[in-house]
Amino acid sequence: MDFLMSGLAACGACVFTNPLEVVKTRMQLQGELKAPGTYQRHYRNVFHAFITIGKVDGLAALQKGLAPALIYQFLMNGIRLGTYGLAEAGGYLHTAEGTHSPARSAAAGAMAGVMGAYLGSPIYMVKTHLQAQAASEIAVGHQYKHQGMFQALTEIGQKHGLVGLWRGALGGLPRVIIGSSTQLCTFSSTKDLLSQWEIFPPQSWKLALVAAMVSGIAVVLAMAPFDVACTRLYNQPTNAQGKGLMYRGILDALLQTARTEGIFGMYKGIGASYFRLGPHTILSLFFWDQLRSLYYTYAK
Repeated sequence: MDFLMSGLAACGACVFTNPLEVVKTRMQLQGELKAPGTYQRHYRNVFHAFITIGKVDGLAALQKGLAPALIYQFLMNGIRLGTYGLAEAGGYLHTAEGTHSPARSAAAGAMAGVMGAYLGSPIYMVKTHLQAQAASEIAVGHQYKHQGMFQALTEIGQKHGLVGLWRGALGGLPRVIIGSSTQLCTFSSTKDLLSQWEIFPPQSWKLALVAAMVSGIAVVLAMAPFDVACTRLYNQPTNAQGKGLMYRGILDALLQTARTEGIFGMYKGIGASYFRLGPHTILSLFFWDQLRSLYYTYAK
């Protein structure tokens, strides 16, 4: 039930935040490996991107990649939050004195995130491809011509085998390790601190909401450069053997981006990242906490 509730919580958040994921993906690919001022900016900011995509690609385009996004969230966060929830319930995140341990929490969050992200990597890659697809006048990054999730997975699998389906998986792990450990550590630590201060009544939904809001800010700041690099790794064109033609790995992507686009290039789309990651973190952790609370109350 822990895994099921975790997956459902993440899917609930994804329905609301997927349009922001589309915007984020395109802003991260805009001006890829080009010096500032040398390319046309189709998306000037988050709000302009929403209007541009809706006007040119149609409103439905704002939910591109929703099917793989939901499957990825269910797989990744079902495993990640479910595993973390079991560790928390087993008392592994507390010291011998019974106090919450941020170090153990961060380590558990990182390990749980790695398992979920690696398993769901092919789905995440296809999601990125689909969300980047746009009309030629506002297209950014490499343009794959997938017709849908299953067609994309089948085509990649037939051309490049299992290795091709998991291309970029290892490069995407640092993003997840940093994001997951930061998210779950700050969420648990903030919730524990607020409980000690007795700001809200025990088991109040406000406790989970405030903790999730703090966690969302921390995640965006820590993960943004790795998120940009990960999007580009997954979306880059490949040769006949399925090897990426632009980046050798996550470190190469980070270095090339910083060298050609400057330090701000590593934070492209950070506004969209916050508007997406912030609400997603808040909603998923809030839904997760409330579902677990209801389940354990009902089970007793």
